[in-house]
Amino acid sequence: MVALHYLTPGPQWPGPILQFPGGCLLLVGIVLNLASARLFEQHQTAIKPFERSESLVVKGSYRFSRNPMYLGMVLILLGIGLLFGSTIPLLIIPVFVWLISVRFIAVEEGMLTDRFGATYEDYCKRVRRWL
Repeated sequence: MVALHYLTPGPQWPGPILQFPGGCLLLVGIVLNLASARLFEQHQTAIKPFERSESLVVKGSYRFSRNPMYLGMVLILLGIGLLFGSTIPLLIIPVFVWLISVRFIAVEEGMLTDRFGATYEDYCKRVRRWL
């Protein structure tokens, strides 16, 4: 996003009109990631992708999203994009969402289904993937 902003920023919005919302999204994304990671630590389960989960975390931010850390990353990217004030770097966000969905989330969901079976499937029925 930084490289795109400086090399080909595309249309820009005037002045600091979106800096406050961008800063808020950036902050919310950081807090969401930290809080979600803290829940993994409390449950003593793997935080790194593709590592075996020892427990299924379903409280806190996981009551609203099955992937709050990835959601936090998206909010961070969106916040940074708005802080830059240019449009072209925002094109990274749908690419990031697609890549995370295909390369990480799909694999992790398969691993969690294998590990926790019907418990995880019930959780998936109650809680959406993103929001």
